[in-house]
Amino acid sequence: MSHDPSKTSHYINDQFYQNLVTNFTDWQTEDLEISDLNLRESCRRLLEKEARLLDSNQLDDWLQLFAPECLYWVPASLDGGDPRKEVAVAFDDRRRLEDRVFRLQNEYAWSQQPRSRTSRIVSNVTVFATDQADIYMTRSNFFTSEFQAGDKRSYAGWTGHRLRDTGGDWEILVKQVNLIDCDQNLRNPSITL
Repeated sequence: MSHDPSKTSHYINDQFYQNLVTNFTDWQTEDLEISDLNLRESCRRLLEKEARLLDSNQLDDWLQLFAPECLYWVPASLDGGDPRKEVAVAFDDRRRLEDRVFRLQNEYAWSQQPRSRTSRIVSNVTVFATDQADIYMTRSNFFTSEFQAGDKRSYAGWTGHRLRDTGGDWEILVKQVNLIDCDQNLRNPSITL
């Protein structure tokens, strides 16, 4: 019987944490930046597709962009740091992401009554090489505007994605959302950033 990450989170262990910290430390260097326009364009299209799926509330399709063993991480510190030692706004493995999608899609998600309307802008996409030929890191800026029940909110920052090339398609291994105001009162964001 093969392991199903939607049922258990056995892959979140000490080695996973160590790899996460290593992979998200000193990866944005000029010598690792990729200038191949086709690769950069492919990554940009993926990030824009992700934003479009979230804006149109196609959460099941959004979830399909992620690898079975994935992570959605919103640090509460400006440099991301080490999630073993620091608080996070969100730190969701596959099981928690599926729970988040289920919760947001049912009528009992009180924080989403009425449902938020959002518009996301993704820009300044840069792609970086890793020590694995099929895995890349991307850095992009984002701005998300949310309107709900007469209230407007905005979220801004940059996103780090760790992506795997699956032979003409991409899967998201890690999405790290770095809010510029991550250490301030965020009023319990109920949308997926």
